[in-house]
Amino acid sequence: MKIYIDGQYFEEADAKISVFDHGLLYGDGVFEGIRAYNHRIFKLDEHLERLYDSAKALMLKVPLDLADMRAATIDACRRNNIKDGYIRLLVTRGKGSLGLSPDSCPRATVIIIAAEIELYPREFYTKGLRVATAPTRRTAPAALSPSVKSLNYLNNIMGKIEGKLCGAQEVVMLNEQGYVAEGSGDNIFVLKKGKLYTPPIFVGALGGITRAVVIGLAAEAGLPLIETHLTRYDLFVADEVFLTGTGAEVIPVVEIDGRPIGNGSPGAVTRGMMDAYHKLTRAEGAPIL
Repeated sequence: MKIYIDGQYFEEADAKISVFDHGLLYGDGVFEGIRAYNHRIFKLDEHLERLYDSAKALMLKVPLDLADMRAATIDACRRNNIKDGYIRLLVTRGKGSLGLSPDSCPRATVIIIAAEIELYPREFYTKGLRVATAPTRRTAPAALSPSVKSLNYLNNIMGKIEGKLCGAQEVVMLNEQGYVAEGSGDNIFVLKKGKLYTPPIFVGALGGITRAVVIGLAAEAGLPLIETHLTRYDLFVADEVFLTGTGAEVIPVVEIDGRPIGNGSPGAVTRGMMDAYHKLTRAEGAPIL
């Protein structure tokens, strides 16, 4: 595996950054997880746009312009012979002092890892996930906007740990008001009486790339979609529930807090969304070859 760090490529064993990098010391940085299918990088431009938006919100100057970052991402995939894979693109504040101030970091660090990922075992896509509500609340927009995809994911990780303690494969995270925000790293959709519902971004959910794709697929299918506040009750009584994310793609949920969703099996609309999403990922994207 060849890993890109600030314009150079290193073998995995030799790919190193300073222990004084503020991405390591303080989680000061941003990242994107991107998927490649059939020698194409899916929604690359959308991911890069979100990366630069996140960096701007943190007043983090990315040392590459967008066109050069795009070229470097494609090149990293090419050098690693990626056909179907996963790209982790990171921009850290860079090497600095032990103090919090970013002023001690003269230049940001760019890292591109092109490899493989399997977020969930394949059986969960056919049988569905068991989900629990996490006691930890999603970070409030007044603290750090969930729209910023930062390197500090402790909020989500705590939710993931709490789900595991409950014997669940995934969690639902609520915001401070008790409304559904998202999963530990995925957006959430609910089907009820032929209509699809999803929490709006401002309640504490990341503006997911896959979320946007699914919203478009729902429109193409003539499926009404409503962005609105959702409570745990709305999840419990849903006909179907599924999660979306770059790593997870589209994955069904069949149980939440011990309540079966629908008949306890992945529903027809969810399966249709999974098929439509997979078909799209194989047809679109920035060519690697």
